[in-house]
Amino acid sequence: MQLFIVFEHASGYGLFSVREFEEVGAFLPQVEEAVTQAAKFQQVVKLVGYRAFTSAAQALENINAVSEGLLTEELKAFLETNLPKKKSKVQLGVCDSKLGAAINEALAVGVTHVGVVPEIIRGIRTHLSHFVKGLSLASMKQTELGLGHSYSRGKVKFNINRADNMIIQSISLIDQLDKDINTFAMRIKEWYSYHFPELAKVVTDNYQYSKCAQFIKDRKTLSEESLPKLEEITMDSAMAQAILDAARMSMGMDISTIDLMNIERFAKRVSSLSEYRKQLAQYLKKKMDFVAPNLAVLIGEVVGARLISHAGSLTNLAKYPASTVQILGAEKALFRAIKTRSNTPKYGLIYHSTFIGRADVSNKGRISRYLANKCSMASRIDCFSESLSSVFGERLREQVEERLKFYETGDVPRKNAEVMKAALEEHNAKMKEETKTKKRKLDELINDGEEMTEVPKKKKKKKKAAAEMATTVVAETEVNEEPTQNLEDSVKKKKKKKKLQQQLDSENLIGGKMEVAAEVTAEVAAESPQKKKKKKQQQQEGDAEEVINGGVAEVVVLEEIPKIKKKKKHA
Repeated sequence: MQLFIVFEHASGYGLFSVREFEEVGAFLPQVEEAVTQAAKFQQVVKLVGYRAFTSAAQALENINAVSEGLLTEELKAFLETNLPKKKSKVQLGVCDSKLGAAINEALAVGVTHVGVVPEIIRGIRTHLSHFVKGLSLASMKQTELGLGHSYSRGKVKFNINRADNMIIQSISLIDQLDKDINTFAMRIKEWYSYHFPELAKVVTDNYQYSKCAQFIKDRKTLSEESLPKLEEITMDSAMAQAILDAARMSMGMDISTIDLMNIERFAKRVSSLSEYRKQLAQYLKKKMDFVAPNLAVLIGEVVGARLISHAGSLTNLAKYPASTVQILGAEKALFRAIKTRSNTPKYGLIYHSTFIGRADVSNKGRISRYLANKCSMASRIDCFSESLSSVFGERLREQVEERLKFYETGDVPRKNAEVMKAALEEHNAKMKEETKTKKRKLDELINDGEEMTEVPKKKKKKKKAAAEMATTVVAETEVNEEPTQNLEDSVKKKKKKKKLQQQLDSENLIGGKMEVAAEVTAEVAAESPQKKKKKKQQQQEGDAEEVINGGVAEVVVLEEIPKIKKKKKHA
């Protein structure tokens, strides 16, 4: 019998053969000693094949499958290519029994995970860099770290769509705060009673007692002016007057200022804990309305949160049958009853709901069984429904109320099919209204965004126009600042600008401005020959000025072009 070991690493799969399998099994202490030394271990174990992962995503996919005991296609192909064809004399060692069962079913190979296999796998893990060429310790650590982060991130994010973990922590913290507040309140009552023992009889609430102790401090300082503040704390004028009367007739001892300071500081802590407990209760209510609205409406936020916490998650609670939900939280009493062969408990955590307290003693078991059935339905709706609403929870609560009346008066309740049909119609109508409101809000946001984006466009246009004006001004200033240019350059520029002007005129004629051009030619034809002579003289004088001044002609041309455009606009 030849033993092969399959080893899963963050970088890939490895297959190793073990020499002298029977001797290795017989001499397990010698194998344990060889594990610590690479040279001795390489004499016992030999690398047959190694397949590296091509990417981190492939490594994560394979490690998830291996952790769940599934055989991937990569591992199957790797084993088929590297294992001998005659598999009757082959035994494969694996680290997980579930993975071994999957390999045995797919490849019909004998699999083992006990005996010497764990020690050999430990040695392979220690000396893997000696077997695989190109695999250093640094690269091994890097791949292991990256795959470990990805694997852990996937496990943490597995239940990301549900916030029932926050509910579990919140209800546990509320229970702990209740215990701590009661303990601290007893301590502050015992401590402050040395000075003002009558206050504990007048004020029974722990939060009000801590606030009163924080305000009163020394009872001798109380007067009629302190009544409004005491009324604000106790919310009762008679209680405030009783506190004032008790302070005047108190039998307590005098306490130093240092002791009063410590009592006041501790009273602040107790009152702050009580206020935080109220805030946490509001937070729990919001979370229950978001995660399990139907269960919260049916049985209450606190009892529903306790059921989820005891089950471990909302999914686990939804998978429980109604009989398990009924006795959830009474496991000790159940097993004690089974052991002693006595009556099993009728209710567990659902005993704290208002329905069981309102029922008669003879009907408590019946109503608890009915309530557990409705709680199971509500938890399944909350867990597996795509669109959540409290409609089903309200209808289930109405059914429990009708069942209570049936036990008391005998009124026949409605059928479950009718109630659920009406609840489904109401739920669908509510979902349609919510989708309409969401679309309306989305359209408003889109319109607001378009209005906001239109304003910067106008600013950009203004900036472009200002930049163009600035460039023209700079060009004109440059022309004016350079009057002494060569005569040939100025004449060439003048000709180019005349050509540009002619092209513009031709484009205007082509673009549909024939009428304007006709009127301009008519005006030119109607002019007298004297005006033509004057224009010729002006042109000759202009040419003479160009010869003298050089670059001034460019400015004249720049000023003549807008004049011609103005005539066309007036025409």
